[in-house]
Amino acid sequence: MKDKVTIHTLKRLKQSGQKICMVTAYDATFARILDEGGADVLLVGDSLGMVIQGQDSTLPVTMDQMVYHSAAVSRGAKRAHVVGDLPFMSYQVSPQDAVRNAGRLVAEGNVGSVKLEGGAEFADTVRAIVRASIPVMGHLGLTPQSVHKMGGYVVQGRDEDAARRMLDDALALEEAGAYALVLEGVPLELARTITQSLKIPTIGIGAGKHCDGQVLVCYDLLGMNPDFKPKFVKRFANLHGNITEAAGTFFSEVRAGTFPDEDHSFKANKNVRLVAATPVGPEVDAPVEGAEKVGAIYGAPV
Repeated sequence: MKDKVTIHTLKRLKQSGQKICMVTAYDATFARILDEGGADVLLVGDSLGMVIQGQDSTLPVTMDQMVYHSAAVSRGAKRAHVVGDLPFMSYQVSPQDAVRNAGRLVAEGNVGSVKLEGGAEFADTVRAIVRASIPVMGHLGLTPQSVHKMGGYVVQGRDEDAARRMLDDALALEEAGAYALVLEGVPLELARTITQSLKIPTIGIGAGKHCDGQVLVCYDLLGMNPDFKPKFVKRFANLHGNITEAAGTFFSEVRAGTFPDEDHSFKANKNVRLVAATPVGPEVDAPVEGAEKVGAIYGAPV
């Protein structure tokens, strides 16, 4: 296995000009697959509110939910650095709340760092978390937790004043101790200026090719929702079609009685005569020496 990716690895990648590959993950199975595929960073995003839970925004996501999913992803990741999102109202009230909740993501979710949205107004919060020895990734531009303030999911920083504020925010976050910065929904020219102005890496989503790395939601790059077609998403597979076809084949074989066949059924070790009886309670067969082992049904192989 290659060396574990750390925040220092990401800084070296920026310095060497090597692009950083980040993708969201929400469970151990996807984390393991994406890790094996070569992800440098796995982001446990509060986007799970929309992707996993079917919510209209990320706002309903709770700390308990983020801890749960972060722990699952951390169990599946071997090489990739795992980042956990601080959800809405987990860090906005006070730096003390922010440190406490960031600590939960690290201690209970086993992440290597946390991510929060917002600019210079959260510089003191970033400093407090970093002072607690927890690395922080910033997030500027289209920040989903501010959807009501922005008036929707719209590109940010298109005029000169807004662009200047975003650059100032980026510099403030770097000065506060952030080790990296996500730029979402930002004009590529502005993303290039910010990237060139910072010593820390930038990771773009809808921010053009000049960022130090790129991130996409795993469900989007795998083509699992054909109705979601934002400009910045490229589908690298069509799993919606593949999964629909595979499930349809399974349903057809079950209805036709062709699945399961003998190859997918177990047999007794010898001829056994059974007499029907009324069960009196739940029973589990004792292990038989030399018996066929079923193995795990879900999750990692045993």
